[in-house]
Amino acid sequence: MTRFPAFSNSPSLLRIVTAVAAACALPSTAAAQAAAPAPVPARPTAEAEREAPVSIEARRISGDPNRLITVEDEVEINRAGTRVEASRATYDVVEDQVHATGGIRMQRFGDRYTGDELKLRIDAGQGYVTKPTYRLERNNAQGRADRIDFESEERAIVTDGVYSTCEGPDPDWYLKSDWLRLDTGTDVGTATKTVVFFKGVPILATPAMSFPLSEARKSGVLPPSFGTTNKGGVEIGIPYYFNLAPNYDLTLTPNLIARRGLQLGAHGRYLSERFAGETRIEFLPNDSLYDKSRYAVTSTHNQALAPGLGMSWNLSDASDDDYTSDFPRTQTAAAHRLLARDLVFHYGAPYWNAALRMSNYKVLQDPVAPITRPYDRLPQLTFRSGREDVAGFDWSVDAELARFWHPDLTRGTRFAVKPRISYPIIRPGYFITPRLSYDFTRYALDSSVPGTSNTDFSRSLPTLSVDSGLVFERDTSLFGRAVTQTLEPRLFYVRTPYRDQTLLPNFDTAPADLSFAQLFSENRFIGQDRISDANQLTAAAVSRFIEPTGIERVRLAIGQRFYFAKQRVKLGPTAGENESRSDLLLSASGRMTDALSGDANMQYSRNLRTLNRASFGVRWQPAPLKVLNLQYRRDLFNNLKQVDVSSQWPIARRWYGVGRVNYSLQDKKVVEGLAGFEYQADCWVFRMVAQRIPTGAQRATSAFFFQLELNGLTRLGSNPLEALRNSIPGYQMVNQPQSRIPGQP
Repeated sequence: MTRFPAFSNSPSLLRIVTAVAAACALPSTAAAQAAAPAPVPARPTAEAEREAPVSIEARRISGDPNRLITVEDEVEINRAGTRVEASRATYDVVEDQVHATGGIRMQRFGDRYTGDELKLRIDAGQGYVTKPTYRLERNNAQGRADRIDFESEERAIVTDGVYSTCEGPDPDWYLKSDWLRLDTGTDVGTATKTVVFFKGVPILATPAMSFPLSEARKSGVLPPSFGTTNKGGVEIGIPYYFNLAPNYDLTLTPNLIARRGLQLGAHGRYLSERFAGETRIEFLPNDSLYDKSRYAVTSTHNQALAPGLGMSWNLSDASDDDYTSDFPRTQTAAAHRLLARDLVFHYGAPYWNAALRMSNYKVLQDPVAPITRPYDRLPQLTFRSGREDVAGFDWSVDAELARFWHPDLTRGTRFAVKPRISYPIIRPGYFITPRLSYDFTRYALDSSVPGTSNTDFSRSLPTLSVDSGLVFERDTSLFGRAVTQTLEPRLFYVRTPYRDQTLLPNFDTAPADLSFAQLFSENRFIGQDRISDANQLTAAAVSRFIEPTGIERVRLAIGQRFYFAKQRVKLGPTAGENESRSDLLLSASGRMTDALSGDANMQYSRNLRTLNRASFGVRWQPAPLKVLNLQYRRDLFNNLKQVDVSSQWPIARRWYGVGRVNYSLQDKKVVEGLAGFEYQADCWVFRMVAQRIPTGAQRATSAFFFQLELNGLTRLGSNPLEALRNSIPGYQMVNQPQSRIPGQP
């Protein structure tokens, strides 16, 4: 091998070629589905490339080293991280131009290229490659073309180009374009007659398009979505993405619903240092099944107005009561029938904060199970202040002034203030926290309470509580592993005198569900309108098994509240309890092995000798892409007994089944269900999923999802991933590298 002396010349050989992969990406990929690229070797600066020497090696070298050099047989030309190999080449020293033929191979920062002929003026970046193929390191993409013409270092034209992330000479899918113009200076490419082929069949085509050559968003048509529901039939949507500015965009989606007509959707997003938000709008001019125009709107916004001062809103609306049940798969769809409208101004300082809120709800009534309309708060002013460790004391003050409005119920204004002071004593192994609080509430009603002539009421109540606990530890073993076991008994005493509150209105109060958190609450109601009388003690204990790494392997808990006096404050004619103790709460959770975990929660009534509430769950996840969830739920208060089974599991080579069944044992029917499969190829995934979701007391909607995901390019069809994640705890995408089963191709 003969080595020729190095030359110092111009910039890189073929920087523009690395843009071929991005040039073949659909606008949807960059606009809505771009993924962060894998790290690639850093590119030298232009000055460093210009000063870098050219190194030429070959078995035979001839010519004038000051004018024209000819090299043959195992030719290798290197410069600043770029290597070109060929059978024969000439290098014009004066013009700084390389002309290579025969078995061309080039490597540029991990990307590899081949071709029949290469001609390149290095200093200007001008030239061409014939019959090129390429493979890009960052996304494992490959392709070929008839010719690449380099107009400069930043601009190139690719003729008859093909792009794919599939391996092999005959890829399952590929993108083909007759003509591509790439400009890495502006990060924009244009193409004509672009077609996406899958298994040799064209599935998507466009006569012309433009696209970004980087991660920057670019306006353009996004991949169409299609699916079907039992209420609307086949649905086909073709979104168009507008990249209006780096910090805001807009997506317009015409959505053709076979049985209803053409629905128009818009989704706008914006983001800045001081504000951010998004708005979704749907409008169906004339629903063929409903015989009227229908719409839905949701909007969220957060903004900083000044240091410490901000505002936000959360607004939603729908044209009719049936909207969310008729359109469960559209942009604003959900099973929600209470649509919130909130406007909030808030201010925060180091030791206090305040907020002004105006809120109400639009109720989408269910004819089978009518919903009670909540009160509007027009307005609600809240204030909170507090400090910790002031001479050992913690103190806080909460205050509220709210105007409550309802079209059918008593209206009025409520003022409430609650100061608290406590003295935490925390030592290694134990803690004691005595606390004293005082509730004062005053009402000014628009009309008198039935049976009286009064419109003004007030209530004041002190509360004393003492929270205490111990922590014991010992070394032991669990499942053959060394662990530390804790025993943490806790006592919580509350004393609140009785006040007659039967004449007070109920604007926002309800009984609190019994739970471990509620056991250590001073009030057994949520809301300001009722404060429970209390002379009670909560006793609980927790035991944890903790590994040396800090992982909590098992947690066991038991707790119960004991009443020393009859509970007299009630909410409603039959509410309130007169037992001497609450239901017994028991809880257990843990990971028996790395693959098997479970939890159990029980609420046992000693008087009825039955489980009022219970839930038992087990998850088995022995490997990636394998998960089985079993759960049983029982709630006698809400007349509920359900079994829930969900799973993602391999059923054959490359095939994965997904499913969920939520079955009501009382009604003997499936409440919610999902079934489908995923097929994982080397460079694409196909998903087909059917789902049944409740949209009312006696209503349900069935939806069907079909999606073809071309790795590194786009997703075609309707997206079932959100449904899969929500329905199957532990679900993993089959084409994510961290999710692959060892040994899976």
